[in-house]
Amino acid sequence: MALRLGDTVPNFTQASSQGDIDFYSWAGDSWVVLFSHPADFTPVCTTELGEVARLQPEFQKRGVKTIALSVDSAESHAGWIKDIDETQKVTVNYPILADPDKKVSDLYDMIHPNSLQNLTVRTVFIIDPNKKLRLTITYPASTGRNFDELLRVIDSLQLTDNYSVATPVNWKDGGDCVIVPSIKDPEELKQKFPKGYEVVKPYLRMTPQPNK
Repeated sequence: MALRLGDTVPNFTQASSQGDIDFYSWAGDSWVVLFSHPADFTPVCTTELGEVARLQPEFQKRGVKTIALSVDSAESHAGWIKDIDETQKVTVNYPILADPDKKVSDLYDMIHPNSLQNLTVRTVFIIDPNKKLRLTITYPASTGRNFDELLRVIDSLQLTDNYSVATPVNWKDGGDCVIVPSIKDPEELKQKFPKGYEVVKPYLRMTPQPNK
């Protein structure tokens, strides 16, 4: 059954390029980006894994762990990682799950037979510290993922979890936010948004980002 936003993601124990991983224990209290790949030694995915290695300081700054998955073996991953490090000028220092038995792929509904037969599609899962699924995006095999966008979504999720705001179209960290419609009391508005706010429409009120 497909995972839906807000669902608790299933735990698993699986081999990886860094040894066996119990997912819940490995994740701990961190946010997690889990992203799948059709197979090792694929060109688009090689560039993606390199980019995630390059962006590790940005993920770490946000308290996020990254973990990839491919249906090939840990031994195959080791050879692929050498190619990624060489061609992308990085060091892949996060795990790649080895899923030849497709246990994790099936748990997370990564097999879409009409798209890639028995290979995993290229899906991203953002999982919060409570093991709740907060975002999922599935890309076609021909289109490389935009990890800057995933960082933007993580910024939004972490902000909106702690403040009574939502983020508008094309928002980036530091930009104005939308006050959630459920807050209507003037005193509560004054207390929660001391920087003030603009009433564009009764249902559309903009305020500077509260934590900046």
